[in-house]
Amino acid sequence: MSTQELTREELDDVREVFDLFDFWDGRDGLIDAVKVGDLLRCVELNPTLSLIKAWGGTDKPGEKQYSYEEFLAIYKQTKNVKEWGTFRDFEEAFKSFDREGQGFISAAEMRHLLTAMGERLSDEQVDEIIKLTDITIDLEGNVKYEDFINKVMLGPKI
Repeated sequence: MSTQELTREELDDVREVFDLFDFWDGRDGLIDAVKVGDLLRCVELNPTLSLIKAWGGTDKPGEKQYSYEEFLAIYKQTKNVKEWGTFRDFEEAFKSFDREGQGFISAAEMRHLLTAMGERLSDEQVDEIIKLTDITIDLEGNVKYEDFINKVMLGPKI
């Protein structure tokens, strides 16, 4: 994907986020590779941790730095990923906890699934997702996982 294929707004957004992170890092025109995932999420992408590492993100500060042009290449690469997971992929994961096949799992099982499997989320991240998706937990402590998946895939209502 060439720069011409990105919209002016996308380029402006990427530049603005890069400059903000650069400001926090000392205004040297470089950002630390440990922050690549954070930058990508700030421009509304949602890469997995494995993709971030594959594209040059690091675990420790100071290992590598990127210029704007280098980060823009990482942004384009990430933007080209068309599918981070489909509804059916997520549904299959939740179905394994749906003992009765009624489309519900307990809120505790949902929390366990999100914090202990795949790319594990922290309890704070799960709390934020639950808050932002405004899911309904019924009187028996269950969640209709189809509704939850749909709301997560739509993104937060801000």
